[in-house]
Amino acid sequence: MSEITPLANPRGVKRLCELCQRPARLQCSHCRVTYYCDSDHQGADWVGIHEKVCQLLIPLRTAVPFHTLEVEREHHRAQTLQRQEQLIELSRATAQKKLFEGKHQEAVPAALLSLRCCVEIHGTSALQLVPSYLLLAEACTGLGNLTQAEEYLCRAEWTVLKNTECGRRLRHTLHRSLGLLHAAKGDLEGALEHLASDVYYASEEFGSDHIVTSGGYFHMANVFFRQNKMDIADSLYTEVTAIWHRHLSSLLEAHQRSASAPADPPLEHSLSEAQQAEAQQVLGAILDIREQAPRPDPTQTARAAHSLALLHFLGTNTPKVVEFGRKALRCSQLVPDCGLTEPIERLLQLAESRSA
Repeated sequence: MSEITPLANPRGVKRLCELCQRPARLQCSHCRVTYYCDSDHQGADWVGIHEKVCQLLIPLRTAVPFHTLEVEREHHRAQTLQRQEQLIELSRATAQKKLFEGKHQEAVPAALLSLRCCVEIHGTSALQLVPSYLLLAEACTGLGNLTQAEEYLCRAEWTVLKNTECGRRLRHTLHRSLGLLHAAKGDLEGALEHLASDVYYASEEFGSDHIVTSGGYFHMANVFFRQNKMDIADSLYTEVTAIWHRHLSSLLEAHQRSASAPADPPLEHSLSEAQQAEAQQVLGAILDIREQAPRPDPTQTARAAHSLALLHFLGTNTPKVVEFGRKALRCSQLVPDCGLTEPIERLLQLAESRSA
């Protein structure tokens, strides 16, 4: 973590804390353009996002000398805009990954930074602010601060209502956040209504069998599970697992094709860090549910474990590949003609050859 130094504010210059916007008395000693009200907020910001963006903030928060030519100032403005857009993308991806990992408190600084940059570029009522509002709402929901979460969601919903050009992608994420809030409040019927809208808009944008859409199925399954409607929950968990299993299997096939053609550049698997974290969260939760069921279904347990093994193979975590692969193999061998045993064995062989 960077050191903090006492801040000597020039008379008339107001410095505000990066997290709470209260008057600041400390300064990051590395970038010297970020300020904090106390060491706790500095530490939280460092863990949440500042470690990644410390040096990136220097050119964004350093004023251009007044005597520079207009053409130089215009060039600086264009560069600043590009850097702010990159910063928004990075901070949002960081916040989303932390949310999937269950690190709700750590997600807040990154989400706040993305919101602040959006306001600087687009103003206070643009649609571009909505994804940041939704990240903040989800973080607050996870922290149990439902009043604050509802406030962020009200801002997001009002912004969407005012902008008729809002697309389906943004609407699906809004309804997912609203569904999660209603579920946290115990309004399960309201949660299902919003999650159904989430699935509708995601299906229209990505397709009904896309990994993005599967997130809505997963949260609906969790609500039905809470309602003790186990048959519906089970069918949705099965669909989520099938979608991820197909997607990860196709990525493995692409990986193998790339490996067999050394003349071509190496293929990077197409899951972002946030998608990897989501897959691990979703598939891990489903596997736990499958294993703890009164009457476990070995085929479904095998498919969930195999999906996790595929995920970790693409992430090059060989011990985890072996752990979940062996679990999947044991379950698949309990079912005659399961159809999973052979691909699981091939994956374990690939993992063994990688570690040899």
